[in-house]
Formats: sequence, C-alpha cells, structure tokens
Amino acid sequence: MAFEVRYTDLAARIGRLSTPHGEVETPAFVPVVHPVRQTISPQFLKEKMGFSLVITNAYITLKHYGDEARKRGIHNIIGFDGSVMTDSGGYQVLEYGSVEVEPAAMAQFEKDIKSDIPIPLDKPTGYGLPYGQAKEYVRITLENCKETLEVVGNDTDAVWVGPVQGAEHFDLVEHSAQALDGMGFQFMALGSPVELMEAYEFATLARMIARAKKVIPAKPVHLFGAGHPLTIPLAIALGCDTFDSASYMLYAKDGRYMHANGTARMEEMTYLPCQCPVCSSHTLKELRDMPRDQRMIEVAKHNLHVLKAEVDMTKQAIMDGRLWEYVMQKARAHPKLMEAVQLFGNNGEFDFIADGTPLFKEKAIFFFDPIDQYRPEARRFRQAVSRFATTKKKLVVFPEGEIHPFYATRGFKALAKKFPDAQIATYNPYLGIIPAEISDVFPASHNLTPRAERRTSDYQTFVESLQAFAGKFDEVIIVADEFMKQAAHEARLKARVEDYHSDHVIDRL
Repeated sequence: MAFEVRYTDLAARIGRLSTPHGEVETPAFVPVVHPVRQTISPQFLKEKMGFSLVITNAYITLKHYGDEARKRGIHNIIGFDGSVMTDSGGYQVLEYGSVEVEPAAMAQFEKDIKSDIPIPLDKPTGYGLPYGQAKEYVRITLENCKETLEVVGNDTDAVWVGPVQGAEHFDLVEHSAQALDGMGFQFMALGSPVELMEAYEFATLARMIARAKKVIPAKPVHLFGAGHPLTIPLAIALGCDTFDSASYMLYAKDGRYMHANGTARMEEMTYLPCQCPVCSSHTLKELRDMPRDQRMIEVAKHNLHVLKAEVDMTKQAIMDGRLWEYVMQKARAHPKLMEAVQLFGNNGEFDFIADGTPLFKEKAIFFFDPIDQYRPEARRFRQAVSRFATTKKKLVVFPEGEIHPFYATRGFKALAKKFPDAQIATYNPYLGIIPAEISDVFPASHNLTPRAERRTSDYQTFVESLQAFAGKFDEVIIVADEFMKQAAHEARLKARVEDYHSDHVIDRL
C-alpha cells in the first residue's frame, strides 16, 4: 500500500491512497452501495459526482451471487470501475449477532472477488456493551484477523483493513489498534461509531478516535458509518482519512433533507437552501409532489452533494490553514458537538492534533473564544516564550495594540527610550506574554483578536504565562487594561500596576 500525505493541518491529512483500481484522494466520503439493489447507480456516483471509492457488502454478495461473484469480480457485480472497499458482514453481525460464514471463508471470498480494500470478518462492539462482553468481542475480532492473514498470505495486491473495536471502552480501542498494528495491517478502520453518532455522543466518538490515533498516528484510518454533515469536519480534524455511510439514502427514505448543519424533514421546510443540481432544477413543492420512490432518489442525490461539499469545504480549510476555525464554526451548530471540541482544551488526549499543524501559515489565524487559547499555534508560542532567556532584571508589560509587530509601535519606542535596560513585552489573552524581540514571530504578528471584555477565569493559560514570565524578574511594571488587572491579581504578582486608560501613562511610569 502507498499512502502519500500532501498537506496537513491539525491531525487532518490531504493525501493519496493507492489501490489496484487507481488512486483515491483523502479525506474521502465513501458511499455505501448495495450489491444487489442499486437505487443510485455506482456509475452515476463516479461519473457525475466524482466518487472514486465506494463500499459494498461482501457477505450479501456471497449469499446472493456465490460462485458467480468469484467469476465476475466485485467491480463487475456492482458496475463500478473505480476502487471498491468491501465490508465482510460486520454490520450484519452487529444487527443479528452472527453470520453464516467463517472468517477464513470470508477472507478467501473477498480475495477471489478482487476487492481493492477488503475488511476481515469482525465482531463489532457497538455502543453500550458491558466491558467484559466488549473485551470478548475485541478478542474474537483479533482472532478473526489473524485467521484472515493466514488465508491471504503475501499473495495479494489488496489493501487489507484492520478493524479496531472497543467503542467507549477506550483501553480496548487502544489494545485493539496495537494488536492490529503488530499484525502488519497498513490501513485501520474504527468500528461501532454509528450508534455513538445516533446518540449524539460526539465527545465519546472524539475520544475513541484519539485513543486509536495515539497508537497509529501515521497509518490511514477509516471511520465506519460517519455520514452526518456535522461529524465530517471533526472526524477529519482528528485524523480520519475515509468514512462510509448509507445515510444519504437512509435519510432520503425517511424524508430527511441534509444541509450544512444537519438535517430537516421536508414537510417542515419552506425553502430549499441549496443550489446543487437537484435543488436548482426542482422546487420544494415539486419534490414533495413526486412519487415516493422518485422523491427518495432525488433527495438521496442531494444528500450526496451535501456530504461531498462538506468534505471539499474541509479540504479547503486544510489548504487555507483554517481547519481549527472551520471545526469550531461547525461545532456551534449543535451543543453535543461543542462538547466534543471542548476536549481539545487542556486535555493531553488530544495533544496529537498539534503534530500535523504547520509551524508557520501564510494567513493570520483568528481568535474568538476561550477554547482558542488551546489551538496548537497558541500553545507552541507560549512554550517558546517559556524558553525565552534574558539577563535583564526589570520587566515592563504594555497592552497589545492594533499594529503588529509590537516593536514597530510608538508605545514600544517610548518605553524603550524610557527603560533602556528593561525587558519590554506586550500581551495577548490567547498567546500570553509576548517579548518585543519575538513579537514578529508567527503567530504573534499574524492573528486577529476581537476587542471584548474577558474574564481571566476563562483564560488560565494567560495567567500561567504571566506568572511564569514575570517570575524571572526582580522588578515588574505593568500597564494594564481591565483584563490584565484581573490577571495580575489572580497571579499574585508583586508588580507596579498602572491603568492603561490614564492620561500620559508612559510619562508617569
């Protein structure tokens, strides 16, 4: 398998995954295609919508076609000449408890039908399973994977996927990922998120992904059943490269119309807030008046456009270096999603998202809310300041203005003239203390911060930065706005504090 990473931001990667039937650009949404009943043809998915990878069910294929599938191959069976991923029946196991096939036989069948990205027969843990039972399911899955590899051997061009199970039992997720990594699987898939997402347990989903990525940071990762527009940016930001779902069709059957921030029932809608080919060629009334089956197909096509657009928007955010901003913007669409992104805060589980964040970006980053103090760029800068060394004994701190870098301002020049032997610095609620000498280093001079009243209780990283930096000096003078006054008090500094809003404050220092 070849997986080439081209661009990164947070833990997200824009990459190329090579398969026997061509390359797949990631991140990629992978539509589920039924091997027998194809309501929307795979040819339409590839030629009209640009999907280069689909997923179908090898177990259903085996039960319906048998030896015919072995002769024709899965690409001919479903009518798709791009890359095909095959699920071995794990969904049926989750739904019905078991399937009528052994892991070795399933592996041989997937090999025979020439699946590009086959998945061994696993035992999904689902969500809400007692720990002991989940542990047993993980054991069974790992045994099945060993048996699969014995059947497959080295005689295959396919990219075999290691199914990671464990769900909300995060130690089992980590154990599962480690074991599959040790077996040599080059592509991993996280199982059981469908029920998590149906319960809107996005925080649990985020932690599950984080625990797996801790073990397999570099390998491509597939996320089963992620087909909601809200979950896509979060999953990509945490390092998921592909994700499949039949949601586009399931929602359409239920009369649910996808949009950028969720779904809506068509009978409750007044307008079509979309300009995809479906929505631009029909009115809402026309869609409602269609026969049920025809309406279902049209809405399913619309839903696919929404999902693809969400992936493309997230990719563009990666390219622009604005994935953090985009994820936070999307998180405001649902409180449970905001609960998930709040975990990006002072939580060591998510430190890995800094690894793919570029050290420098061409565009200024935006700060909005307290959570932004934890974005990787801000954390890195505070760490750099913590290592800043000086022999000066006096510190003078002055509020940050609109002009960057700080050493180019009139305020700095006046302070430097008045205190030639002092260390002069400015401050930013998100970045902490900014020594003048490095006030042109990204992102100190490459950010936009709104002017607003803030409580220091929401910005503990600032208080810590102030406390640590000021502690290096014998004498500290602070020209303070209201935020800094609170911070200096909370940090219990022995400092001379002057009101920034007083007349001729620099002359009085």
